[in-house]
Amino acid sequence: MTFAQPLCFLLFLPLIAYIIWYILRSSRTEPSLQVSTTSMYDDMPKNWTLYLRHLPFVLRVAALSLLIIVLAQPQTTENWQNQDVEGIDIMLAVDVSTSMLAEDLKPNRLEAAKQVASEFISGRPNDNIGLTIFAGQSFTQSPLTTDHVMLMSIFNNVKCDIVTNGLLEDGTAIGDGIANAVTRLRESKAKSKVIILLTDGSNNKGEISPLTAAEIAKTFGIRVYTIGVGSNGTAPYPVKTYAGTQYVNVPVEIDENTLQQIASTSNGQYYRATSNSKLKEVYEEIDKLERTKLNVKKFSRRNEEFQPFALAAILCLLLEILLRLTVLRKVP
Repeated sequence: MTFAQPLCFLLFLPLIAYIIWYILRSSRTEPSLQVSTTSMYDDMPKNWTLYLRHLPFVLRVAALSLLIIVLAQPQTTENWQNQDVEGIDIMLAVDVSTSMLAEDLKPNRLEAAKQVASEFISGRPNDNIGLTIFAGQSFTQSPLTTDHVMLMSIFNNVKCDIVTNGLLEDGTAIGDGIANAVTRLRESKAKSKVIILLTDGSNNKGEISPLTAAEIAKTFGIRVYTIGVGSNGTAPYPVKTYAGTQYVNVPVEIDENTLQQIASTSNGQYYRATSNSKLKEVYEEIDKLERTKLNVKKFSRRNEEFQPFALAAILCLLLEILLRLTVLRKVP
C-alpha cells in the first residue's frame, strides 16, 4: 500500500502534543480528598465506569489518526512498466504408443517423460507452450498457452490407455506428430518457435513422412529437437496375464538416423535419453539453448483504499459521543 499525500502524516505531530496535554491536564484536574489513611476504602467495590473514564479520549485519538490516514490517500498501486523477459513458443510432441510403458526408465518411459517435461514447463513461465500427442495418429491435447497450471493438469492426465482403449490407433506416426505441432506454431509471431519431439520408436504409421514434416517445419522457421528415449538393447515391458503382471524383455528399436535427420533439417538437435537422469539433462540443455529476449509492457492501476479507514473513524466518533452522553456522562 502507498500514500498519495504522505506529508499529511505530519499531522500526527499536533496529535501527539494533544495526547501529552491531556495526560498533564488529567493529572492536575482530577478531584481529590486528603485523608490520613485510605485503608477504610480498600474493600469498597469500584464502579466499572472508573476503568473506562479515558475511553472517550482514546476513541477520539483513534478517530483523528484514522482521519489523517484518510487525508494521506492510501492506495494499492500498480503501474505500466516495461520489462524484459525471455519467452518463446514451444510445442511438446509426445509419443503415447504402448511401447512407452516399458520400464527401463522409472516408473515407465511415459511417466518419466511427463515428470521431466513438467519441470521444464515450470521453469519457463513466460513461454507459450502447447501439447501434441501421437501414436498411430496425432492430435492436439492443448494449444499454445501461458496458463501452465491448466497445461500441467492436461499433461498429467495423458496416459497410454488412450491407445489401449481404442481412442488412438497404436503405432508411431512421427511425421503426423510433427505436422500437428507445426499447424499450431505456423501462425505464431514469436521470434523463436520450437518443437520438442519425444519418441521411443521408429515411424511406422501416419500419412506424412517424418522428413517431409521436418521440411515443412523448416519452411515456417520452426526448429525440431528430437529425443529418442529408451535404454540400449532391450527393455522390461509389463504384460498382464492371468497370474498378474509379468515382464518380458523387448528390443529397443529407435530410428536414430531418422531423428537425427529431422533435427538436422530443421536446425534443431537430436538427443538420446537412456535413463531418467539423462532425460533431465536433455531438457536442461534445450532450456539453455532456447532463450529469447522479449519486451513486455505490464498494465497496472491505482485503487483508492480510504473507505475502510473513513468508516472506522466515523464509528470511533459515534461511539465516543454515545459514551459521553450515556454511561460516562460527567455531572458538574
